Amino acid sequence: MQDLTVLVLEDEPFQRLVTVTALEKVLPGPILQAANGHEAVVVLSACKAVDIVLCDLKMTGMDGLAFLRHASSSGKIGAVVLCSELDPVLRQATVAMIHCLGLTFLGDLGKPFKLEGFSHLVNRYRELCSAGPQLLSPAELPTLSDVQRGLDNGEFEAYYQPKVTLEGQLLVGAEVLARWTHPQWGVLSPAHFLPIMEEYNLINRLFWQLFEQGLALQQRLGAQERVINLAFNLHPAQLACAALTERITMLLKRSQVPASSVMFEITESGLISAPASSLENLVRLRMLGCGLAMDDFGAGYSSLDRLSELPFTQIKLDRAFVRKMQNQPKSAAIISCSVALAQALGISLVIEGVETDEQQARLIELGGTLAQGFLFARPLPESHFIDFCSQQADWHRC
Repeated sequence: MQDLTVLVLEDEPFQRLVTVTALEKVLPGPILQAANGHEAVVVLSACKAVDIVLCDLKMTGMDGLAFLRHASSSGKIGAVVLCSELDPVLRQATVAMIHCLGLTFLGDLGKPFKLEGFSHLVNRYRELCSAGPQLLSPAELPTLSDVQRGLDNGEFEAYYQPKVTLEGQLLVGAEVLARWTHPQWGVLSPAHFLPIMEEYNLINRLFWQLFEQGLALQQRLGAQERVINLAFNLHPAQLACAALTERITMLLKRSQVPASSVMFEITESGLISAPASSLENLVRLRMLGCGLAMDDFGAGYSSLDRLSELPFTQIKLDRAFVRKMQNQPKSAAIISCSVALAQALGISLVIEGVETDEQQARLIELGGTLAQGFLFARPLPESHFIDFCSQQADWHRC
């Protein structure tokens, strides 16, 4: 295992000792500890970065909530795991606060500390950090010139995460995701480069590179009489561009890829204040024959309003509902209602973030049919995705 730095913030001495001792047996990296928020601040200031903070919430002096607020401004925290006896409703509200602070939330272990549950979260953290040979700390994020050089040299690659049926796990499509094959740091996830691209308006360059790579793959598969639906993510800024649909039309004709085999995913939050030009492009994309998916459905505040107004053909249910399904009965109810809503509207529903067999079984019980998540496949480079497709017995279902 690669070394990880873990900070245990726990005010109860015996519980802190048990947790630290358990972690030291399985993790080769440094295990730091603090009895309250003030101590944790001192520990944090004395080190370069902390990969994972195991955080209690209720304690004397500076509590866990105040520490998390401080940690978010320090830029030194990789991810947060809650370990608290606080009421589940309050812990869930804390999770929302963690997301608002811009911190990565890995999971809620409750109390007492469970090493098995934490080991699962460590694996998840490594996945989020990508498969690169070296994890980047905030101080090592790529610069603007590095990103521009990567774009110029074609270092950004399309990775493909399959969408499958919950029963039988048959391939029905794939989402195209960006990865950066960095010459120094290996394969980097979007968390390492999207903020810079958004700040300096480079998203468009990235999109067109990924779009052309995806079309080239569809051409290759089409020559073998294999058809696959690919979904590309559209940034709100792109959606407002008047030339968007014209260029998409040109590239589809040039590659001889049917529009019906292409889908565009737009986040719900990106549609909250969309200008008229964005709405026009959505209509034009549907007129062209492309599919439209509302991504992260349920994560914002205008889902139903936009869903009733715009020509979506698919809903992608936000992964948060699957993550909370076991501990929050309301999440299961929302998933069931989303299934019924999609059926009533005559559109498909893809449930994101499926990671365990138990989640898969429960989603089938709730009426779910399509899903995406690490249980079925991680985002795959082109050659691995082609191998994945070759293993599918029923290509006509794609």
